[in-house]
Amino acid sequence: MQNPSTFKTLRDLWPYMWPRDRHDLKMRVVWATVFLVIAKLVLMAVPYFFKWATDALSGDFVRPDWIPALLIAPVMLVIGYNVVRIVQNGFNQLRDALFASVGQHAVRQLAYKTFVHMHELSLRFHLERRTGGLSRIIERGTKGIEAIVRFTILNSIPTIFEFALTAIIFAVAYGWAYVLVVALTVVAYTWFTVWASDWRIAIRREMNDSDTEANTKAIDSLLNFETVKYFGNEAMEAERFDRSMARYEQAATKTWTSLGWLNFGQGVIFGLGMLVMMAMSASAVSRGEQTVGDFVFINAMLIQLSVPLNFIGFIYREIRQGLTDIEAMFRLLGVKPEVVDAADANALRVDAGAVEFRDVHFAYDPARPILKGVSFKVPAGKTIAIVGPSGAGKSTISRLLYRFYDPQGGQVLIDGQDVRDVTQKSLRHAIGMVPQDTVLFNDTIAYNIRYGRVDASEEELETAADLAQISGFIARLPDGFDTMVGERGLKLSGGEKQRVAIARTILKAPPVLVLDEATSALDSHTEREIQSALDKVSQGRTTLVIAHRLSTVVNADEIIVLQDGLIAERGTHAVLIAQGGLYASMWDRQREASEAEERLRAVRESDELGIVERKRPYTV
Repeated sequence: MQNPSTFKTLRDLWPYMWPRDRHDLKMRVVWATVFLVIAKLVLMAVPYFFKWATDALSGDFVRPDWIPALLIAPVMLVIGYNVVRIVQNGFNQLRDALFASVGQHAVRQLAYKTFVHMHELSLRFHLERRTGGLSRIIERGTKGIEAIVRFTILNSIPTIFEFALTAIIFAVAYGWAYVLVVALTVVAYTWFTVWASDWRIAIRREMNDSDTEANTKAIDSLLNFETVKYFGNEAMEAERFDRSMARYEQAATKTWTSLGWLNFGQGVIFGLGMLVMMAMSASAVSRGEQTVGDFVFINAMLIQLSVPLNFIGFIYREIRQGLTDIEAMFRLLGVKPEVVDAADANALRVDAGAVEFRDVHFAYDPARPILKGVSFKVPAGKTIAIVGPSGAGKSTISRLLYRFYDPQGGQVLIDGQDVRDVTQKSLRHAIGMVPQDTVLFNDTIAYNIRYGRVDASEEELETAADLAQISGFIARLPDGFDTMVGERGLKLSGGEKQRVAIARTILKAPPVLVLDEATSALDSHTEREIQSALDKVSQGRTTLVIAHRLSTVVNADEIIVLQDGLIAERGTHAVLIAQGGLYASMWDRQREASEAEERLRAVRESDELGIVERKRPYTV
């Protein structure tokens, strides 16, 4: 435990063990420690009652004159022995009751801090990590916190205190030879426990890694349930999961096997120590130097000592294993957000909502630039469309505007204010987003729409749904707005999910609107329905449309064509068509594809009509 990272982790844990702003919890820690010390002192009296009862039964007990005979009767001593044990146990339970809220408060605070930190981290971090693995790290970390807090504060120091009391009793009553045997036993026991526990930590890490991998694969597979079914790859997914579980099985088996060896080694060391001390006491009894009660007393003290000895091993293992479990959590808390508010950042002031990209350069990877000096303006209340081939940098525009990333060069401005100079909260409050892939929370339709503005009234909720042209669909549902949408909204169709996304954006009522390929995943018929709702939403708002289907941007005030990170063309739809350049060729290809789709639909409808006609009965 001499690893510097261990001490750093314990130092990071200290504020949760001794919360600065909670005097009541500090007092609970103090009183819990006081009661534990009292319990240890009472515990030291337990073997004495055992000794006195044994001596009374064997006739070796010499009663002082000032003690009434009734009090030292064997039955009374047995009663006293058990009463003291009950009192000692009562103090221990009182300690646990007092400390329960301290441990749970520490768990809650660190779990909350980690959750908040996860949302503060940048988009790049979440794109590179797996949700299943992160959830497992947090789960194991929070479970390890309580163990470390509890064992560090309430057990380590009192256990040392108990060792000291035991040594003093042996030294005074039986001589330093007994203390030497106890000391050698404790040192050997502790050394072996630390050595074996360190050996087991590597095995524990391997087990945790295998567990994280298996959990990640399981969640990944379940989140992509439909894809698995599309390709009939259930057996392959099960095999991948089983391979991870096989590694977990091997690591877990090693963990339990190593625990068996640890317990056996501890038993051997303590057994040898007890053998020596009991032999010394038996020899003393045979020489008449000790009574049978002394022999019983030494045995009882050693058995009593085995509990904290075993607990020291348990404490060390739990602390080390807890540290292993929360190591990743603290590393997670140590990750710095890529995008942070400036020290002097002010709230964004939106007067008109004009957006400007000024000579913006950006690359996710320095070796592969995405935007190479892009400049354009979206005047207040106007609609500008960004189109271009895949990989041209269209969606990067929206991510920079939202400040999920900062550009390496140039500026992104709203009403003349650089987005890096304003708070992220105020920036994102001013922008509404309708993405291509709308992912909903596994809650009700009302919850997902109200996510745009959580304090919206029922009337505002219904108005937003009506403007998004989804109120009719909701009215036909048995539970209406209280209908559960399923995980990621999978109970709704693509068009229905998009309408929910539009409704919550309407409820947010932002001055700036971003439509990031909002209809590209929909069929042509649904696209036309959704487009009319989008047109209503964008009225009077500064709108940036990132589009794949050019038919959705023909009415834009200006269309910007991106190619290889540069603006290749710009102008209205009519102007770009007349130029006969990249936009015109893209338009022709999409028009031909659309016409082919329409002909195919017409053929299908004709075939269906013919089938109906052939099935119609003849009439005279």
